Amino acid sequence: MRFEEEGLGVVQPAGWRKPKGYANGMTGRGRLLLTGGLIGWNENEDFAEGFVAQVEQTLKNVVAVVAAAGGEPQHVARLTWYVRSIATYKASLGELGGVYRRVLGRHYPAMALVEVADLVENEALVEIEATAIIPD
Repeated sequence: MRFEEEGLGVVQPAGWRKPKGYANGMTGRGRLLLTGGLIGWNENEDFAEGFVAQVEQTLKNVVAVVAAAGGEPQHVARLTWYVRSIATYKASLGELGGVYRRVLGRHYPAMALVEVADLVENEALVEIEATAIIPD
Protein backbone atom coordinates (compact mmCIF):
# COMPACT_ATOMS: atom_id res chain seq x y z
CA MET A 1 0.00 0.00 0.00
CA ARG A 2 1.34 3.46 -0.90
CA PHE A 3 0.23 6.82 0.54
CA GLU A 4 1.33 10.17 -0.90
CA GLU A 5 2.96 12.46 1.64
CA GLU A 6 4.49 15.77 0.55
CA GLY A 7 5.68 14.49 -2.84
CA LEU A 8 6.91 11.21 -1.40
CA GLY A 9 4.98 7.99 -1.12
CA VAL A 10 4.82 6.14 2.18
CA VAL A 11 4.97 2.38 1.63
CA GLN A 12 3.01 0.33 4.16
CA PRO A 13 2.52 -3.41 3.57
CA ALA A 14 -1.10 -4.54 3.88
CA GLY A 15 -1.90 -5.93 7.31
CA TRP A 16 1.13 -4.41 9.06
CA ARG A 17 0.62 -2.14 12.06
CA LYS A 18 1.32 1.50 11.28
CA PRO A 19 4.72 2.44 12.72
CA LYS A 20 5.01 5.35 15.15
CA GLY A 21 7.58 7.99 14.32
CA TYR A 22 8.94 6.43 11.10
CA ALA A 23 7.85 4.83 7.83
CA ASN A 24 8.62 1.30 6.69
CA GLY A 25 9.43 2.56 3.22
CA MET A 26 9.31 5.67 1.03
CA THR A 27 9.10 6.23 -2.73
CA GLY A 28 9.39 9.36 -4.82
CA ARG A 29 10.55 10.93 -8.05
CA GLY A 30 13.10 13.70 -8.42
CA ARG A 31 16.73 14.44 -7.66
CA LEU A 32 18.37 12.20 -5.10
CA LEU A 33 20.37 13.89 -2.34
CA LEU A 34 22.63 11.82 -0.09
CA THR A 35 24.20 13.60 2.86
CA GLY A 36 27.36 12.67 4.62
CA GLY A 37 27.24 11.80 8.29
CA LEU A 38 26.19 15.04 9.99
CA ILE A 39 26.84 15.70 13.66
CA GLY A 40 25.69 18.06 16.39
CA TRP A 41 27.92 21.03 15.78
CA ASN A 42 27.08 24.38 14.24
CA GLU A 43 28.65 26.13 11.23
CA ASN A 44 31.64 27.08 13.42
CA GLU A 45 32.10 23.46 14.53
CA ASP A 46 30.99 24.25 18.09
CA PHE A 47 29.16 21.30 19.64
CA ALA A 48 25.81 21.59 21.35
CA GLU A 49 25.91 20.32 24.93
CA GLY A 50 24.24 17.01 25.68
CA PHE A 51 22.56 14.32 23.63
CA VAL A 52 19.20 16.00 22.98
CA ALA A 53 20.84 19.32 22.02
CA GLN A 54 23.19 17.49 19.65
CA VAL A 55 20.28 15.65 18.03
CA GLU A 56 18.50 18.96 17.50
CA GLN A 57 21.57 20.56 15.95
CA THR A 58 22.21 17.48 13.81
CA LEU A 59 18.64 17.54 12.48
CA LYS A 60 19.00 21.27 11.77
CA ASN A 61 22.19 20.45 9.86
CA VAL A 62 20.32 17.83 7.83
CA VAL A 63 17.62 20.39 6.98
CA ALA A 64 20.31 22.95 6.03
CA VAL A 65 21.96 20.55 3.57
CA VAL A 66 18.58 19.60 2.10
CA ALA A 67 17.70 23.30 1.75
CA ALA A 68 21.05 24.01 0.07
CA ALA A 69 20.04 21.45 -2.58
CA GLY A 70 16.66 23.15 -3.06
CA GLY A 71 14.64 20.81 -0.86
CA GLU A 72 12.49 21.03 2.24
CA PRO A 73 12.23 18.81 5.33
CA GLN A 74 9.32 16.85 3.83
CA HIS A 75 11.63 15.70 1.02
CA VAL A 76 13.73 13.62 3.45
CA ALA A 77 13.03 9.98 2.58
CA ARG A 78 15.43 8.25 4.98
CA LEU A 79 17.43 8.97 8.13
CA THR A 80 20.08 6.66 9.54
CA TRP A 81 21.05 7.56 13.10
CA TYR A 82 24.31 6.42 14.69
CA VAL A 83 24.34 6.92 18.46
CA ARG A 84 26.95 6.17 21.09
CA SER A 85 24.30 4.89 23.49
CA ILE A 86 20.91 3.31 22.80
CA ALA A 87 20.18 3.67 26.53
CA THR A 88 20.67 7.45 26.30
CA TYR A 89 18.47 7.56 23.21
CA LYS A 90 15.68 5.61 24.96
CA ALA A 91 15.96 7.73 28.11
CA SER A 92 15.57 10.87 25.97
CA LEU A 93 12.56 9.81 23.90
CA GLY A 94 10.18 12.24 25.61
CA GLU A 95 12.35 15.23 24.77
CA LEU A 96 13.39 13.93 21.36
CA GLY A 97 9.81 13.88 20.04
CA GLY A 98 9.45 17.63 20.59
CA VAL A 99 12.87 18.36 19.14
CA TYR A 100 12.16 16.24 16.08
CA ARG A 101 8.80 17.94 15.43
CA ARG A 102 10.32 21.43 15.83
CA VAL A 103 12.88 20.69 13.14
CA LEU A 104 11.17 18.23 10.75
CA GLY A 105 7.51 18.69 11.65
CA ARG A 106 5.28 15.63 11.52
CA HIS A 107 7.13 14.12 8.57
CA TYR A 108 8.39 10.65 9.46
CA PRO A 109 10.59 9.05 6.78
CA ALA A 110 12.11 5.59 6.79
CA MET A 111 14.59 5.44 9.69
CA ALA A 112 17.17 3.21 11.27
CA LEU A 113 19.04 3.72 14.53
CA VAL A 114 22.30 1.96 15.35
CA GLU A 115 24.51 2.06 18.43
CA VAL A 116 28.17 2.45 17.54
CA ALA A 117 31.33 2.11 19.60
CA ASP A 118 32.76 5.45 18.49
CA LEU A 119 32.37 8.39 16.12
CA VAL A 120 35.14 10.29 14.35
CA GLU A 121 34.68 13.47 16.39
CA ASN A 122 35.34 12.81 20.08
CA GLU A 123 32.54 15.11 21.32
CA ALA A 124 29.90 13.76 18.92
CA LEU A 125 27.12 11.77 20.58
CA VAL A 126 25.05 11.26 17.41
CA GLU A 127 25.65 11.21 13.66
CA ILE A 128 22.84 11.17 11.10
CA GLU A 129 22.90 10.40 7.38
CA ALA A 130 19.95 11.50 5.25
CA THR A 131 18.55 10.63 1.86
CA ALA A 132 16.20 13.15 0.29
CA ILE A 133 14.21 13.01 -2.93
CA ILE A 134 13.77 16.56 -4.18
CA PRO A 135 11.00 16.98 -6.77
CA ASP A 136 12.07 18.14 -10.24
